[in-house]
Formats: sequence, C-alpha cells, structure tokens
Amino acid sequence: MKAFELRELSDMELTRRILEEEESLANLRFQKVISQLENPMKLRLTRKDIARMKSILRERQLKKPEPQTDQSANQKKA
Repeated sequence: MKAFELRELSDMELTRRILEEEESLANLRFQKVISQLENPMKLRLTRKDIARMKSILRERQLKKPEPQTDQSANQKKA
C-alpha cells in the first residue's frame, strides 16, 4: 500500500493493519520454512509495508505537542 493511502487512515486503523500484516508475515515465514512459499518477494514487501505504517505512526506521535507538567516546566527554567 502506498504511503499517501496509509496517511488517510486513523491511528487505530493503522495499528490494526500493522497487527494484521505482522500475522501475515509470520505465516509467510512459516511457509518459507516448509518450502511452500510461492513468491519470496512477499516477505520483503510485507516487511516494508509494516515499516512504512510504523513510520507514519511515529511521525504522528512526534507532531503531537507534549503536555507540560509542573516538574518539566520547572526543569526547563533551571
């Protein structure tokens, strides 16, 4: 899936998709071990899709402003 398509999904949908893709990756690895994997490129593509989704989630986490507590505000003044 393309990055611009993934960016349209919500955080919850992305998290759900990551879990699904990780399960799919485990199944693909199992198929590889028992020599039933028809297309070995599926492993690579699945890993890249997972990394792409995790990157988008991380970007969103970094964009959100962190709420400041009294302790963190006092530390910054010192």
